[in-house]
Amino acid sequence: MAKKNGNGTEEPLEKQLWKAADKLRKNIDAAEYKHVVLGLIFLKYISDAFEELYARLKAEEAQGADPEDKDEYKAENVFFVPPVARWSLLVSYAKQPSIGITIDAAMDAIEAENPSLKGVLPKVYARQNLDPTSLGELIDLVGNIALGDTKARSADVLGHVFEYFLGEFALAEGKKGGQFYTPRSVVELLVEMLEPYQGRVFDPCCGSGGMFVQSEKFVTEHQGKVNDISIYGQESNQTTWRLCKMNLAIRGIDSSQVRWNNEGSFLNDAHKDLKADFIIANPPFNVSDWGGDLLRKDGRWQYGVPPTGNANYAWIQHFLYHLAPSGQAGFVLAKGSLTSKTSGEGDIRKALIENNLIDCVVNLPAKLFLNTQIPASLWFMNRNRTNGKFRNRSNEILFIDARNLGHLINRRTKELSPEDIKKIAETYHNWRNVDGKHEDIAGFCASTPTEKVKELDYVLTPGRYVGLPDDEDEFDFNQRFNELKAELEEQLKEEARLNGIISANLAKIKTNE
Repeated sequence: MAKKNGNGTEEPLEKQLWKAADKLRKNIDAAEYKHVVLGLIFLKYISDAFEELYARLKAEEAQGADPEDKDEYKAENVFFVPPVARWSLLVSYAKQPSIGITIDAAMDAIEAENPSLKGVLPKVYARQNLDPTSLGELIDLVGNIALGDTKARSADVLGHVFEYFLGEFALAEGKKGGQFYTPRSVVELLVEMLEPYQGRVFDPCCGSGGMFVQSEKFVTEHQGKVNDISIYGQESNQTTWRLCKMNLAIRGIDSSQVRWNNEGSFLNDAHKDLKADFIIANPPFNVSDWGGDLLRKDGRWQYGVPPTGNANYAWIQHFLYHLAPSGQAGFVLAKGSLTSKTSGEGDIRKALIENNLIDCVVNLPAKLFLNTQIPASLWFMNRNRTNGKFRNRSNEILFIDARNLGHLINRRTKELSPEDIKKIAETYHNWRNVDGKHEDIAGFCASTPTEKVKELDYVLTPGRYVGLPDDEDEFDFNQRFNELKAELEEQLKEEARLNGIISANLAKIKTNE
């Protein structure tokens, strides 16, 4: 139940829980502590679901039901929880000094009974830096989540708390947190714009699974059938993949097609034959060590071979390779990708534009991302922009400049409000829908002929096309300075990398002489 905070308003349950859990953290790093807390929330979720079905089977024993038969649970898509791992047992041991060993054993037992969870659950509870008393208090805290609610409601609350905690841990970790978590408002914007009602949804750099959770949520909120979409994913960081598997399981989302391998999507594509209806992704920005030197003749590079020193245009073509004939993609990229001409990137961008693949570009506000200050943009691409589902948008691109939207949630981080998300998504829908009523708004959006983009040398920066607002009377110098500074830093990094290559080659020549 929400309680009053200092200003007299009610504080949501998840915020109360976060404050209480964070207080118990003491000297443990947030990156390590998140597995402790999220693992317990997951354990509570699967135990609740098990206990509900167990009680029903117990009541039906006279009709032949067996509450200890694992197949009964498999048939209902519920994880089987053996006696040594049931929440009630953990609560009874919560005040014992050996509680950490008991929880680790419970995690092992659950994995042994449920092959789909093998290698997923954290076994970190017996570590010396984790105080048994604090761990016992944490069990009490998690045990009180949704206490007294119906089981169905309990699962929903636990899922919401898990998602909220993922975001709070990402904020607590700062730059490192951004590696497993895409800010929720960015995920919501991508999903609202793409509207993945039905089909295969793919994220080849899926992090902790936020794109999938939001896609499923979008379908249910619009009275659709969750089973109408199926998800496919890949993640190269095993720890993050584990978080993703738990995040999806707690939502009841089938994660059997979410794969892990440490080579990553470029070198070891886990879904080689997949043609997705929707691709939603936030790949890491400007990655230099992506294995490009080993993939010079790869079949995915239909629009030009991407540079070995930057993966941005490799990601774009990886997405396109996996799109179905009428598939749509929405993804985040560093803003520099809109203008870059380094090592043939400008030629690839020209080919994408001339092949009528780019639907919309959104310039995002600064400070949205936890792990980088590099300005970011959203790209929306569509393999068939003449299909009957939407109006024919061939030879047009919609540009949206949303840099002035968003609000600060702390000194370093911004987020988009629901009103911001609605404004951007509705602008896109009004432009692409058959019955939409689009109007260009100076300083915010412009539907631009491809010919004009060609005239501006295939640059895709929205500011070049939307102009200035009619009431523009001041220039945000600090914001522009920070954007230019970040872009310059990226250029200097690239220059240093190229200089290093030149120096190495010169050294080889001298050695051979």
